[in-house]
Amino acid sequence: MVQGRKGERVRLYVRGSILGYKRSKSNQYPNTSLIQIEGVNSKEEVAWYAGKRMAYIYKAKVKQNGTHYRCIWGKVIRPHGNSGVVRAKFKSNLPPRSMGARVRVFMYPSNI
Repeated sequence: MVQGRKGERVRLYVRGSILGYKRSKSNQYPNTSLIQIEGVNSKEEVAWYAGKRMAYIYKAKVKQNGTHYRCIWGKVIRPHGNSGVVRAKFKSNLPPRSMGARVRVFMYPSNI
């Protein structure tokens, strides 16, 4: 978090929720995850987020590099359906326990 002008905290990312893996009726494809980004409700709004980086941050029991927190990086690939859900690919597939958890969708790389 970055401090604002009068000391208030400013978020430099948008929150998203992990819905699950891309799937068909009988198969699921864990290499692609479905993410609902907060405030995005249509396919047209997703276009701005295409290519943006996202991070799934979680807490582990064993300390690594002096911290309990770990991160899996990914990026928005394309829309999924018409209601603002996006498909995302992560560096390593998201674990099943991440379903319903939060991701941070960052504002870079920018295409403005």
